[in-house]
Amino acid sequence: MSYIHFDKTQLINLQYSLSKELLRTNRAGSYASSTIINTNTRKYHGLLIVPQPLIDDKNHVLLSTLDETITSNNFDFHLSARMFAGGVISPKGHKYIRNFESEPNPKITYRLGQIVFVKEFIFSKNEDRILIRYTLEDAQNKVTLKISPFLAYRNTHSLSTANTWVDTGYREVKNGISWQMYQGYSRTFMQFSSKPNYTHVPDWHYNIEYIREQERGYPFTEDLYVPGFFEVEMKKGDSIVISTGLKEETPSQFKRHFTAEIKKRIPRDSFEHCLTNAAEEFIVKQDKKAMIIAGFPWFGRWGRDTFISLPGLTLTQNNEKSFKEVIKTMLAQLKEGLFPNVGHGENACYDSVDSSMWFFWALHQYSIITGKSKTIWNEYGKAMKQILTAFKKGTLHNIKMHDNGLIWAGEKGKALTWMDTVIDGKPTTPRTGYNVEINALWYNAIMFSLDLAEKAGDTIFVNQWKKWPEIIKKNFNDTFWNPELGYLADYTDGNYKDMAVRPNQIFAVAVPYSPLDKAKQIMVVEKVKNELLTPRGLRTLSPKNPDYKGSYKGDATSRDLSYHQGVAWPWLLGAFAEAYLKLHGEEGKPLIREHYNAFESEMTEAGIGTISEIYNGDPPFTAGGAISQAWSVAELLRIKWMLDNK
Repeated sequence: MSYIHFDKTQLINLQYSLSKELLRTNRAGSYASSTIINTNTRKYHGLLIVPQPLIDDKNHVLLSTLDETITSNNFDFHLSARMFAGGVISPKGHKYIRNFESEPNPKITYRLGQIVFVKEFIFSKNEDRILIRYTLEDAQNKVTLKISPFLAYRNTHSLSTANTWVDTGYREVKNGISWQMYQGYSRTFMQFSSKPNYTHVPDWHYNIEYIREQERGYPFTEDLYVPGFFEVEMKKGDSIVISTGLKEETPSQFKRHFTAEIKKRIPRDSFEHCLTNAAEEFIVKQDKKAMIIAGFPWFGRWGRDTFISLPGLTLTQNNEKSFKEVIKTMLAQLKEGLFPNVGHGENACYDSVDSSMWFFWALHQYSIITGKSKTIWNEYGKAMKQILTAFKKGTLHNIKMHDNGLIWAGEKGKALTWMDTVIDGKPTTPRTGYNVEINALWYNAIMFSLDLAEKAGDTIFVNQWKKWPEIIKKNFNDTFWNPELGYLADYTDGNYKDMAVRPNQIFAVAVPYSPLDKAKQIMVVEKVKNELLTPRGLRTLSPKNPDYKGSYKGDATSRDLSYHQGVAWPWLLGAFAEAYLKLHGEEGKPLIREHYNAFESEMTEAGIGTISEIYNGDPPFTAGGAISQAWSVAELLRIKWMLDNK
């Protein structure tokens, strides 16, 4: 029995099985995703989802799903399960499922009377190609397997509608066909390891329903195009591998390729191995540039997420090469001291005050985890000085160091920190002014830079900046510390101090160079521990606050209102762990280890084998948001590194 498995009673229970989602990716940002019974419940689900550079360079669903039927003694067993208007499931193939295993790759076992039929799939690690293997493990007679591909050919964020301009033509290729529904799209090739019979009967299937989109308040029905169907005979013991990708391949190699792909994978046979596997899925290369995908299925590359995730995803896994490759990609787009928060190239958006500070933090983690600090200034000192100078003089969005040494940032209608939701042009958590985590990271960045520069003999830089740490430290305490309440303001603007208890203050303790004395550090950590710590991360707002919203549900507006108003974020647990272990050492490890181990149960929840973006702030702390988030996985891996090495 594999580490992650589900049995018949769980699988046929749709309320249970439709809440469990699978994700498999390659190293180019393409992926396959569905539920564990292969019923799509999101517009982001599909078997072949790949970037389309000639359309918009975004991910597009090409192959949505397959309809599978086994015919034996003139009786059809329909193995698929799709949802239509009103939540109607048709056909009801899930009733034949007896077992699901995820090791070494996703495997579903069906029992159809005396027939035992197995379906497995794996996404090619270095190609935009999914391989599906069908095995007839037991049967008294020959059977016929019928496969109908359901095509979408649309951006992951949209839905398809039946139309008359679809290209209904096809081309024959070795053991299969290829098609291109619309001009500008990649041609898709579906081929079998054994030659099938193909019947071309182009048609649309209407009103397929995605319940997760309905829950999220978005359009939730679409029409999918089916060009025809394939049929192939099988006898007991036979295996057939189907390859669907963007290039014509050699069918005689499919079975070998399937086995070879399995051997490339780290087994998902433990909690830590699941995290390691998940970590690999976020690191991609496009146009020879390494980058981090912030989360699946709907996030792209985000600046702050990249730097926050990078140490955990790479350095804790002894992958220094990828760390440096991603840094190189990001530095190529450094502008006016800022990194793009979302997008890249001409579509880059420079609206983040903290991405640049997290760049310093990531390099600091590099020095801590690898022990290699001597070369950092030579490699990255130029960029570090450029950023510090830009912040000191002032840059976009009113980001500027004031005479008190603190960073002020803000612009009407903009949310420049990680608490970045905006509704109708207004940030849901307005933080214009001095932000506590920005200035803690700023102080740490200057201290780290001075240390590196001094060791490298850069006296010019040292003389320019050496006076600022004491000034910043004093004004940080004067600006943020509330002696009556015993914790830090979240942000200040003029005479206003926002004393809402939020997790951002934990970074003032977690950073290697803290602007706080030990007594204040202890009070901050205790405040966060008592009001914000949950088994799934730190809440974004204390439950004692009247604005607290501990449940993430409803339409987009409802979700955005709770996103940073009480919802718990796993990535914040990394900073809490760092702060707690700094203060308590070995005596603090049992608590941190308890919270790390608590996430093991998530391996069979939401996105199985990975960690979700967010969780409800209220018990039972249900998962929400993206099913696999880079910084959630990364910070758990960094916590494991801290437990093992500090």
